[in-house]
Amino acid sequence: MPAAKLTDAELANALVSLPEWRIQDGKLHRDYRFSDFVHAFGFMTIAALEIEKMNHHPEWFNVWNRVVVDLTTHDAGGITAKDIQLAGTLDRLAAKLS
Repeated sequence: MPAAKLTDAELANALVSLPEWRIQDGKLHRDYRFSDFVHAFGFMTIAALEIEKMNHHPEWFNVWNRVVVDLTTHDAGGITAKDIQLAGTLDRLAAKLS
């Protein structure tokens, strides 16, 4: 059974703990910036290991020191608790590289 899409109230409550994230085009969105390409790619590499364990994969894009992330649960047709959990994991990993 797929994860349930969060209500607007649940999403607003979850975003309180994720201040750098916002809703963009119906997805949870964040733009990470690192000191250089090595740190940006390192973040993606470390994150990929955790992402694979969660079996919940982001839409992401990298150019030089920037990693743009969009999260949504396609099976649920929107943002779910899985996306909130992954956003928190990504923030913790990024903080270690900043």
